[in-house]
Amino acid sequence: MPYHVVYDGNCNLCVTLVQLLENLDKGQQFNYIPMQDQTGLNRFGITPADCELGMILIDAKTPDRRWQGSDAAEEIGRLLPAGEIFVSAYRALPGLKWAGDRFYEQIRDNRYTLFGKRNSTYEPVYKSDCGCTPKTE
Repeated sequence: MPYHVVYDGNCNLCVTLVQLLENLDKGQQFNYIPMQDQTGLNRFGITPADCELGMILIDAKTPDRRWQGSDAAEEIGRLLPAGEIFVSAYRALPGLKWAGDRFYEQIRDNRYTLFGKRNSTYEPVYKSDCGCTPKTE
C-alpha cells in the first residue's frame, strides 16, 4: 500500500471523495485514516491541529514524505490513471494553482456549512491499519 490518506470522516464532501477513490482504486494505491482516529494519527505523529490544515497524503514507504491540503489533492490526482497529464496542465497554467489553493482553503474552512456533517465517522473500506482487506458488514 503506497499511500495513506488522512481525511475528515465526519465531512460529507470528504467522505464522498474517499468513497469515490475507494471505488476507483480498490485499495491498490491508497488506504485511509479518518482524522477522528487518534490511534491511526499517532502512528504518524499527526495531531488534530495538523488535520485542521486539510487532508494529508503520506507516502507509506517514506512516511516523512507528505503532502497536505490542495497539494495532497493534486498528488492523489496525479497518481490516478491518466491523472498526471491533467495535474501537470493545471499546475502549468498561470494563476490556476494559486486560485485552486485559495478555493481549497475556503472549502476546507467551511466544509460543514457547505456540505453538512455526518452523525458518525465514516469507516473506510480500505482502512490504513488493516492493509487493503475490505471491511465486512
